Amino acid sequence: MNIIGALDTPSDGKYYLYGNDTTNMDADELAIARNVYIGFVFQNFNLLARRTVLDNVMLPLMYRGLSINERIDRAMDHIEQVGLGKFINYLPSQLSGGMRQRVAIARALAGSPKLILADEPTGNLDSKMGNEILKMLSDLNKKQGITIVMITHEFDIARYTNRLIHIRDGIISYDGKMPRHERAL
Repeated sequence: MNIIGALDTPSDGKYYLYGNDTTNMDADELAIARNVYIGFVFQNFNLLARRTVLDNVMLPLMYRGLSINERIDRAMDHIEQVGLGKFINYLPSQLSGGMRQRVAIARALAGSPKLILADEPTGNLDSKMGNEILKMLSDLNKKQGITIVMITHEFDIARYTNRLIHIRDGIISYDGKMPRHERAL
């Protein structure tokens, strides 16, 4: 995930992110590439504890050089999209785990990414909220064409995907379509 997310560079070979060779990019260039192409949804949310829902979702937009009004409008659109419009002034500690995960998804969407990297997006959630998050990610792929790369250790979660890449001990042991009878959606 760190290489796909341009957080690390490969020790061998080249990695192209939407046609851009990341291999020789410096830290600033990698940060720009991440901001332009990738939205991250972390297992532990990685929300700023002392900032509101609105502030957390606006954060990646600040690095785009957008005006404050543009940042607010864009963040509000995505907060509404994940059903949290009434909670814009709440702090993360005032939200349930599922709500925090939806804030993380809104933050990932705010930059209009082509790719969302979701690391164990349901790991801290009960099964009902986990299924809602998985449905939301699936809808983003189907309706908006956003590529979702989901990292999980649980087959129940992998069932929501169209393609499965299974890695065991650093080696790809399976790369193919999820059998239709195994899919959850």
